[in-house]
Amino acid sequence: MSSPAGLLEHRPALRPGILLSPPLLNGPTVVHLVKDPVSGASFEIGPKEFFLVSRLDGTRTLAEIGVAYGETFGRRLGERNWQQLLTLLGTRRLLAGGPPPPEAKAADRPQRTGNLLRGTLRLVADADATTARLHRFLRPALHPAVLVLLLVVCLAMEGVLAASAGELVRSLRWLVTHPVPLLTVATLLWLSTLLHEFAHGIAARHVGGTVGEIGLRWRLPVAIMYCTVDNYRHLRSRRDQLAVAGAGAFANLLFLLPFFGWWTALAPGDATGRVLGALLLLGSAQALVNLVPLPPLDGYTMLGHALRVTRLAPAGSAYLRLRLRDRAAAAAYPVRARRIYLGYAIGSAVLVLLAACALTAAVWYAVGATSSSPS
Repeated sequence: MSSPAGLLEHRPALRPGILLSPPLLNGPTVVHLVKDPVSGASFEIGPKEFFLVSRLDGTRTLAEIGVAYGETFGRRLGERNWQQLLTLLGTRRLLAGGPPPPEAKAADRPQRTGNLLRGTLRLVADADATTARLHRFLRPALHPAVLVLLLVVCLAMEGVLAASAGELVRSLRWLVTHPVPLLTVATLLWLSTLLHEFAHGIAARHVGGTVGEIGLRWRLPVAIMYCTVDNYRHLRSRRDQLAVAGAGAFANLLFLLPFFGWWTALAPGDATGRVLGALLLLGSAQALVNLVPLPPLDGYTMLGHALRVTRLAPAGSAYLRLRLRDRAAAAAYPVRARRIYLGYAIGSAVLVLLAACALTAAVWYAVGATSSSPS
């Protein structure tokens, strides 16, 4: 490999399993994410580097790849360019035939981090294997026809609940003045968050993803489960990425279905209906709010996948600040980037305003509940 001819006849290949993401907008540039699932190391490359790296499959010579590169980008690569690229990949241990990278084992990571007030606790030694077992058990229910049917049922349930919004709000006002049923509903909603997180992992396994960690995260007085999907950004299908991100909210709605059936079967005036009505209202809010495209909600992740954008909120904020400070520099952004970032800045501001109004209304109802308790 010392001479140009010898180097260009070489057929290097990436190690099996190296993950390459689709093109992602990041500020004014387009990047691809490269990840080594063994070591967990990840970095970004540009479209030209991706063109080369994605073709290192062991079947094409560097000369053949170089010809294709020249036809696409109008520039031929010299020996030094190839040496720099191969040295970089070799240093990161991404090339087949080289020394393997150190394996990042979950068991090597601390089981608990943080302190009494805030922190995380890893609950499963091998989260990917645990999720794989759950996926095998639930696989028949993940058939597209079954999922479509369940989605239609959930939408029908939400339609009925929307038509009964007044009754549900009265049930909620009653609930906040009764501690025992309030605790029961809070416990059920916490269990719903547990299913929410596992749904992300099961959906990831179903579309070829992997799960890195399952655990408990607390910011006292709140403690919630979490499930980390390692490679969702590297899934080639946008539909698969959206399915993984939206699986949690879907699981929240599925969790409500038996309670909805119970609620509809009760006779008018049954006191249990108040508890169930409040649960259905809060559970629906829990699911639907998660679809709002604001960080750190699932809707924000889904919007990023749909637009093929990474770091949407921070990149959008940076663009907006630049636009206010230097319009000429902001005009250097590609047209698509300008439209996305400006649109998200305006849209997110509207959503925050609506959220503030909704919070004000919720506080008003809570205050009203303390001053008057319906019989």
